[in-house]
Amino acid sequence: MSAPRLQLLDKRSIERIIDQAHQLLWNPGVMVYAPEALEILAQSGAHVDQKRRIARIPARLVQEALDTAPEGFNLHNAQGEIAVEYRGDHLQFDPGSAAILILDSQTGRVRRPVTADLVRHLKLAEGLEQLDAVSTALVCSDVPEGIADLYRLYLVLKYARKPVVTGAFAIETLHLMYEMLVAVAGSAGSLREKPLAVFDICPSPPLLWSEITCQNLVDCARYWLPVELVSMPLAGATAPATLVGALAQHTAENLSGVVIHQLTNPGAPIVYGGSPAIFDMRQGTTPMAAIETIMIDYAYTEIGKYLGLPTHAYLGMSDAKLLDGQAGLESALGTFLGALARVNMISGAGMLEFESCQSEEKLVIDNEIIGMARRLVEGIATREEMIPLELMREVGHQGSFLSTKHTREWFRREQLIPSSVIDRRTRQAWENEGGKSIVERAQERAEEIIASYQPKEMPPEVERELTEIVTSAARKCGLEKLPPLEG
Repeated sequence: MSAPRLQLLDKRSIERIIDQAHQLLWNPGVMVYAPEALEILAQSGAHVDQKRRIARIPARLVQEALDTAPEGFNLHNAQGEIAVEYRGDHLQFDPGSAAILILDSQTGRVRRPVTADLVRHLKLAEGLEQLDAVSTALVCSDVPEGIADLYRLYLVLKYARKPVVTGAFAIETLHLMYEMLVAVAGSAGSLREKPLAVFDICPSPPLLWSEITCQNLVDCARYWLPVELVSMPLAGATAPATLVGALAQHTAENLSGVVIHQLTNPGAPIVYGGSPAIFDMRQGTTPMAAIETIMIDYAYTEIGKYLGLPTHAYLGMSDAKLLDGQAGLESALGTFLGALARVNMISGAGMLEFESCQSEEKLVIDNEIIGMARRLVEGIATREEMIPLELMREVGHQGSFLSTKHTREWFRREQLIPSSVIDRRTRQAWENEGGKSIVERAQERAEEIIASYQPKEMPPEVERELTEIVTSAARKCGLEKLPPLEG
């Protein structure tokens, strides 16, 4: 099998970047606002200035943390089956997370999403065969901000069978989210054995851990909840303008997270990831689909694999405001390069506008792009029986391979057969079917998938417990009744 590979960093460059990250972790060190994390670092041999909240982390602590961090772990679906493998070159995809806007299918305009939008999104993501996991993709505007994170997880647990990529916005809500996951898993031990979710944890550039995110990191380690480190340096703004400089900072931020996490609970599952970007000096924006942004993602994936850790990246997104040529170009570019890097989990399907907007139609189109990317990384098999010399001689110069047994046997194994979203008809056939655009075809497929969704079965006592947890938290935020689940 000949499978394509692309390398941006050689071994010497990776080792140099890691060495520079070690130097940054020692001087200037990392600013840590979580008192418990500072105490853990101090007790373990880091040089901690409690007054300035600065921790200088020696290379020894980093290596010890890398030695205890697992090379991989699995996420399970609602049936208890392995659905995602965070290890090696396993390649998986989920939708982009935490969008504060949705591109409305009916009006073509953006608006703030509500509960019914996330329910539709989950039904759609469940039915898209190229998505290995779902995400807490939309921030529902019809609930208080104080419960936005746990409410999204609540909806996921009610509607999705696939595992979930999620995250917490507060210290207190993470504990409630853990309780919800335990309720669904049946026990803390069952959840640890077969985790259902991975939590994004984001350090703040440059080299800073806020109290919320750092405490979430510590608490996830204690609970044995898998975490994805999402370092977000902005090249030219909150990180050096050079790509290699941004990579050195990204490496230092992620390694500081590995250290804090593994010192808290050695062996707990953790992923080397991120959501970096360049800073557009003309517009003052952070283009998530710029080629340089994708290059940073690709390169840090190489670093993560060199360190022996599972990997994650936000790719396959577009900075476009609607589903146009730019959206297709950027989404395909990020998805294909992420696949070539063999990122274990690529998040970003469905996303527009600097990682802030979700679109049902784009999610459907991205599903097709992901299928093509998977086919690319499968490569070209060159087994002897796949080159039928005798058949080629028999067919000769004037014959056709269409009716041969070899064609019937191999074409479905060699070719990715796309859905009707991808049009390969003649112009006449396309016009006879209404001459619909890819967006219109994607909209039709989205409606078909959502309409065919089968309700998720859940024991009544588990559903009651989930609802009680969320309702109690909502009342503390002034919301007496949860919004209707479906519009």
